[in-house]
Amino acid sequence: MAEITSKMVQELREKTGVGMMDCKRALTDANGDIEEAIKLLRKKGMAVAEKRATKAANEGQIATFISPDFKKGAIVELNCETDFVAKTDDFKNLLNELGMKILESSAKDVDTLLDEKSSIDKTMTLKDRILAIIGKIGENIQLRRFARLEGDYISSYIHAGGKIGVLLSAKVFAVDDKIKELCKDLCMQVAASSPRFVSENDVSEKVLQNEREIYKEQVLSQGKPANIVDKIVEGKMAKFYEEVCLLHQPFIKDDKIKVSNYISSVTKEPFGVNGFVRFQVGEELKEQGI
Repeated sequence: MAEITSKMVQELREKTGVGMMDCKRALTDANGDIEEAIKLLRKKGMAVAEKRATKAANEGQIATFISPDFKKGAIVELNCETDFVAKTDDFKNLLNELGMKILESSAKDVDTLLDEKSSIDKTMTLKDRILAIIGKIGENIQLRRFARLEGDYISSYIHAGGKIGVLLSAKVFAVDDKIKELCKDLCMQVAASSPRFVSENDVSEKVLQNEREIYKEQVLSQGKPANIVDKIVEGKMAKFYEEVCLLHQPFIKDDKIKVSNYISSVTKEPFGVNGFVRFQVGEELKEQGI
């Protein structure tokens, strides 16, 4: 039987984050082989994960990650069972690892991404990394979703301690402090007002048809004359655009003007919003554009 020294236990603890007694026990079972001990602890983590799999993971954090040139960005939602765990270093470090990986990866969905190798420990997949953290903290953790955007300039905003996050892609002529502040304001607008589209041109025909049908039924049920129904419906559609289209919404810092007017007041150079993503922890997932 190999001698288990305190140095070996400390090394294993630094590599896994597991408690000293568990590390010593794993090293004893592995006859002093650190790599084998890591495998044993990972297996233990997987066993814990299986027990936690039925636990709801409705808490968590939203985080955004942007490339050094500000031309690519990612937004991530990582869930756990309690808000306490969402504030721990283990959870935040895992979120950071996943976000940086998403920024550089070409994976289109969560399952594909989790099969990729961890940047922290290339002997493990990202799925294994999550299981290891589950084993350490004893709570279910799930990578719920992520999205990426590209553009001339990527901006982001995190609200309510990570409960709401926004990623926005802008088309700009040049980036200066004025443009950076404008993009930050637009991100705050999205966080506060939850638009679904950039402008009325981005609203799908399916959505437009559904809204017009609903408004028409409402007007007809009120007994309005048939010759003014269409006019009333179009008035309601204008109000609809103000609610769901970013550029048509009242600006949150001055509700007397629309967002489009605010943009025009800030810059005369060509500027456009390519798109945005808004995540809120635990919200119902919806198909984009519906």
